[in-house]
Amino acid sequence: MPHPTPPSVLRRPQLWIGTGLIAAVVSMVFALLYVGGNVNPRGNLRDLPVALVNTDSGADAGGRHVKLGEQIVAGIQKAGEGDKSIDWQVVSREEADKLLGRGKVFGALVIPKDFSATVTALGSPQPAPQGKAAPPTLTVLTNQAAGSIGSSMSSQAAQKAAHAASAQLGQELLKQAGAQKTPLPTAAQLKLADPVTVTVADGHPLGSRSAMGLSAFYYALVLVVCGMLGANVVNSQVDTALGYLHTDFGPFRKREPVQHTSRVRTLAIGIALMLGLSLVMGTLVEVATVGILDMDASHLGLLWLYSVATIAVVGIGSLALFAAFGTPGMLLATIVFVAMAVPSSGATVPVQALPGFFRALAEFEPLRQITEGLRSLLYYGAQADAGLSRAWAAMGIALVAALAFGFAVTRLYDRRGLHRIPHPAAEGAEAAEPAAPTAPVAS
Repeated sequence: MPHPTPPSVLRRPQLWIGTGLIAAVVSMVFALLYVGGNVNPRGNLRDLPVALVNTDSGADAGGRHVKLGEQIVAGIQKAGEGDKSIDWQVVSREEADKLLGRGKVFGALVIPKDFSATVTALGSPQPAPQGKAAPPTLTVLTNQAAGSIGSSMSSQAAQKAAHAASAQLGQELLKQAGAQKTPLPTAAQLKLADPVTVTVADGHPLGSRSAMGLSAFYYALVLVVCGMLGANVVNSQVDTALGYLHTDFGPFRKREPVQHTSRVRTLAIGIALMLGLSLVMGTLVEVATVGILDMDASHLGLLWLYSVATIAVVGIGSLALFAAFGTPGMLLATIVFVAMAVPSSGATVPVQALPGFFRALAEFEPLRQITEGLRSLLYYGAQADAGLSRAWAAMGIALVAALAFGFAVTRLYDRRGLHRIPHPAAEGAEAAEPAAPTAPVAS
């Protein structure tokens, strides 16, 4: 029977249809997931946590004690009833600092202790001594460690609320000034119309070599990619060592004799090899990022353990998919660990700004859990409740699920006789061929 020529192969409809379907599915899935999760973050924004801190002690004005800080808080809460995009959390300054330091809020709006005093001083008929007057201020705190886009959204919402409060106070001050006998100069009226100065400060400072709060995400992505690539390498090397695959070195080809073994043992061999490679890869990732690139990091021993464990779990999960689904398992692993994971990670666009589908994915997708754990390690002093305990728990669950799934499916295949050995007819034909060389030869 003549061998098919390249043009004849290209004329086969099955080649075009099969390849085209795979390419179509991959391009459509990646486009929908990648762009769909991030195309409209402001429109999808719901319940972004922002701290609202009122430390105002009040002031005496017109024969009564006023607390303008409470008035601002009430106004912001009332406005928030019709706008569910921001979850204003009224807390003390100490609690706000704790929330910022654990990544539980994306920012804060702080009303200072002397706020009422400085505001009422503006409307007082007795001007303050020269150089003693202090303008009313509201402070907006950011938190890039929780995510740069989420921090920016929080800052914009807090500044908008602060300016709205300033305008409201300005109207009251202008009414009070209008009731006085002496009219105010135009400049003074303009100052009273918008009396509050809004300042922006960093609520949880980061080092200069932390990628503006994105180093945790990039590091997490490296770990996931290393786990997937490591699993691909392990899968192909194990199949080559067992004689199921050829190895090509340029123009040379080598094939080991086929070693008939069960699918369960093949998966076990791959997992053992993956565990060994994880030690090497996790170590080199930390050496490259922290040692060579000087990335800001602390708790280096715990970071190393976390890196090794993450690569191992992702690699074992990928190997389980390869063992269960064969070649399509590689595509499935890419979809699970990359296509669905990146847009639902909350690393760039916060989870609160994702569509409902991606919010659901974020509850179990590995990259979100891995990133939260790394944020705790890199930014929040390795605090357990800053995402680290959740990350370890998710990693343990994923490992148990991957092992159970992989060995259950491969054991099922073995029990049904679906072994990875040639068909008897093909085996006989293969026996007639010359023995595979032990050294590379020209193909």
